[in-house]
Amino acid sequence: MSSPHPRFRRTVPALIVSVLLAACGQSAPPPPAVPPPMEVTVVTLQPQTVTLTRELPGRTSPHLVAEVRPQVGGIVKARLFTEGSRVTAGQPLYQLDDAIPRAEQATARAALVRAQAALDSARPKADRWAELAKSGNVSKQDNENMIAALRQAEADVVAAKAVVDRTNVILAHARITAPITGRIGKSSVTQGALVTANQADALATVQQLDPIFVDVTQSSAELLELRRQFAASRLEQARNLPVTILLEDGSRYQHEGKLTFTDVTVDPGTGSFLLRVVVPNPDDLLLPGMYVRAVVSSGVRQDALLVPQQGIARDPKGNTSVMVVGADGKVAVRPMRVAQTVGDKWLVDDGLRAGDRVIVEGLQKIRPGVPVKATEAAPAGAAPPATGTAPAPSAPAATKP
Repeated sequence: MSSPHPRFRRTVPALIVSVLLAACGQSAPPPPAVPPPMEVTVVTLQPQTVTLTRELPGRTSPHLVAEVRPQVGGIVKARLFTEGSRVTAGQPLYQLDDAIPRAEQATARAALVRAQAALDSARPKADRWAELAKSGNVSKQDNENMIAALRQAEADVVAAKAVVDRTNVILAHARITAPITGRIGKSSVTQGALVTANQADALATVQQLDPIFVDVTQSSAELLELRRQFAASRLEQARNLPVTILLEDGSRYQHEGKLTFTDVTVDPGTGSFLLRVVVPNPDDLLLPGMYVRAVVSSGVRQDALLVPQQGIARDPKGNTSVMVVGADGKVAVRPMRVAQTVGDKWLVDDGLRAGDRVIVEGLQKIRPGVPVKATEAAPAGAAPPATGTAPAPSAPAATKP
């Protein structure tokens, strides 16, 4: 007897199972349900105008500095100021022993009186001799001698007045006054010290601290890059913008400064050049030599795109990319380049366009190519105009791409 056909052997068990399932009232399991799209939060990029700034290190220096030095020699009789106090221009600071200058002044005044008396005597005598010379009663030579004596008496008076003026100056210099208004430091001499007109050491130093200078440095390489961006019309120059000062503890100084001077020489040792900022200092909070940071405007960028920092990923080589939601509602990876930080965002240099939807939340749950449900991120509260700040070399710097 021949065996059943192989196809028949495979079909019969399947039919039996189907009949048994139908008899029991059971149906085949349904296909697995398709999961709903993942929900993500996106930020739609919009062009905006951004003022780019750079955070530069610097130190404060006084607006004016004047060393107090004696112009005449003598013994210091008294110190007339309190060290560390505020002094005004012309305020007496030291009193030198003036006994000798006063004696010299008295002698000079006596000489002036004597010269004036001689002149008073010679003038009428010269007038009489001139009349006698006209009538021929005295010789012409005698008359000329009398005129010469009168001129000599007049010269003696002028010389005596000059000596009196000189002694007055010396006597005035015996009282040493403040050359400028400002804060005076410690005194290098005490009462009883001998000072001379040509001594090397200053008696004290007066510094004017309001306003005060902030001297910051910027590398020449950064300057060249800025000029290239200006030439390529990627940046517009920002003029007359205030400079923000950050104190050593990181707090913001209440008064804003103004950039007034850019040096034309690059330091060969550091490769940097000097920028000078003038800052109001009415409370003398800033003292000479303090370390500060100045947020200086670099330029204005039109149509700038800003991406929140949490939306940017980096690979081991440091390349940056973002995940965007395409027109088809699916996730795509977009390589891009960033320039610098702008608050809590990155300034896009290349790779993204206005209108791109960048995913900023839900990145851990998605992968490229999967469909997602995009929700626009809530707008941030009212914030000041965005300013991009590049970190100072000596401060903790945000990582550049």
